[in-house]
Amino acid sequence: MELKWKIKPFEALTVHQLYDLLKLRSEIFVLEQNCVYLDLDGKDKKALHLIGEYDNKIVAYVRLFDAGISFDNASIGRVVVDANYRDRKWGHDLMREAIVAIKSNFDKDAITIGAQLYLKKFYESHGFVQSSEMYLEDDIPHIEMIRE
Repeated sequence: MELKWKIKPFEALTVHQLYDLLKLRSEIFVLEQNCVYLDLDGKDKKALHLIGEYDNKIVAYVRLFDAGISFDNASIGRVVVDANYRDRKWGHDLMREAIVAIKSNFDKDAITIGAQLYLKKFYESHGFVQSSEMYLEDDIPHIEMIRE
């Protein structure tokens, strides 16, 4: 079975969708990665939210931003796939959908991301190239990557 994709501005998210996507982000970025950080950074209200659902459950998610919000270019952030579904390689589907959504919603080709260093090869497989030295964000090694 394939994922069902939805893209919504913040105001169009239901209370249940918002709760579920924040729960998924916390499960991965706080618990799984053992990283205490403030996930609610004020940018959710400025983002388009790309949601991948399977069996009526959010299992894949990213935030999409127009240029000038997170980076000079359009950007993709909070890339997450539920740990119980990673064996299905839906992260690749998520990135393909996100790249298309940036073009169709913001009419931008250049995309910048702040990627966790261990995912460099994953993002390279989607056309991103490293554009910065390694830096620590919340004690996790990151690099900026760009796709033009």
